[in-house]
Amino acid sequence: MSTFLGMPAAPPRSPYGTGNLRGERTFPEAAHDELRNEQLRRNLGRATRTIRAKRINVTGELPDWERLRDAGSAIKTDTMNRLPELLEQLEEKVTERGGTVHWARDGVEANEIVTRLIKDTGSSDVIKVKSMATQEIGLNEHLEAEGITPYETDLAELIVQLADDKPSHILVPAIHRNRDEIRQIFLDEIPDIDPDLDNVPAHLAAAARAYLREKFMTTKVAVSGANFGIAETGTLTVVESEGNGRMCLTLPDTLITVMGIEKVLPRYQDLEVFLQLLPRSSTGERMNPYTSLWTGVTPGDGPQDFHLVLLDNGRTAALADTIGREALNCIRCSACLNVCPVYERAGGHAYGSTYPGPIGAVLTPQLAGMDAAKGDPNSSLPYASSLCGACFDACPVKIDIPSMLVELRHQHTEQSGTTAEKLAMKAAATVMKSPRIYTAAQKAASLSRSVGVGGRDRTLSRLPAPFDGWSDSRDTAAPPKQSFRAWLASADGRNTLREAAADGAARRADDQQEEQ
Repeated sequence: MSTFLGMPAAPPRSPYGTGNLRGERTFPEAAHDELRNEQLRRNLGRATRTIRAKRINVTGELPDWERLRDAGSAIKTDTMNRLPELLEQLEEKVTERGGTVHWARDGVEANEIVTRLIKDTGSSDVIKVKSMATQEIGLNEHLEAEGITPYETDLAELIVQLADDKPSHILVPAIHRNRDEIRQIFLDEIPDIDPDLDNVPAHLAAAARAYLREKFMTTKVAVSGANFGIAETGTLTVVESEGNGRMCLTLPDTLITVMGIEKVLPRYQDLEVFLQLLPRSSTGERMNPYTSLWTGVTPGDGPQDFHLVLLDNGRTAALADTIGREALNCIRCSACLNVCPVYERAGGHAYGSTYPGPIGAVLTPQLAGMDAAKGDPNSSLPYASSLCGACFDACPVKIDIPSMLVELRHQHTEQSGTTAEKLAMKAAATVMKSPRIYTAAQKAASLSRSVGVGGRDRTLSRLPAPFDGWSDSRDTAAPPKQSFRAWLASADGRNTLREAAADGAARRADDQQEEQ
């Protein structure tokens, strides 16, 4: 007697239609509109150039920068290879120190857990530290639907929230806004603000500080993300530049941290590497102005009720992909965005996901899938790249984003079924595998010139389907009147080869005489 247990199921991805891992339009459609926004392009160009210059300066100061990148890559790779055991160790250590760990399969479950924990406190308000994970699952929208008001305390996140906008950059969510736009947003949305507020950055920051101060002092619950979680000690880490995170992590009675499972690190000592890599790659600083670390609950100091929500939401599915799993090594520094020519021109909103730019183009399809429905917008993301390789050079943990983009393109092609393009490629393969058919095709192409194909400029401005996508943005050279093979077999070709051979022999003879 035998028992069939069935084939193992593929790990689930983020549920279709939940959170912020899928836009409503494909990347080309969205980018077409974004490229018309001249103000956006000026803002992005100025900001990314500034950050790039700062990053080059501070990374160039370290003689062991490449060794640090190697170390960071090795630690993250080791982490992914032992992720289950490290997560169990993290849970054990957090629990030992008085914290409570919750496991969330996806964004829906994570939102339900966080909402229940907030309601258990009796609070209807919550202050938030900047968190990509909570943006990914759409936590703010879920809380508002449940009658809970979230207040973003990071300045850029606050701007985005007040404007009912979406982040467009991993590090600087409001990078697409200039000072005049921010001033108007504050005048429209912040209660009792000075109507004479100008656009001086220090004055704008002061207005936001005054608005948030009361929230810090009165709100009893905070929600944060985590840059790193240390399995060895149960320590959580948040790095930031403004101090708002420190306020959220220390003043409230209850702290709820939502952390993607890939953010775990094996040892406390590993922070030595990443606290050098992250600030230099993200803000171009030697170190973060504020680095907050906490381990569970400390009686009489800081939040007395701590919850850690470990979020999967497609990460296990990415881990199961032997090539795509490398995307989980990302430490969310945004260095790849700042060097990407596509991102700089199209902006973050064109990607339709919480994660824009090169890393978003590989991470989003891994987490949420790219063929979950017909015409899935995520299927266009792997093509949102010129494959120039600048992202690979800038990544502090050496994620080979170009290779993963090519692999995702291959996966999409395999999943797309029979298409006109596939049929055309099969036909081309048949021609190229047969010298006789290939030669006949060359002759036919050459004969097309005699009937006027190509015109006076010798180019084809429009190709027939399914090749019309190629000619939408470029001209194609018309077939030559004579192929190279035909020329080589002609009297002219043979004469040219003989002359070249004679010339080469004469040059070699001259060289030998000079040596003697």
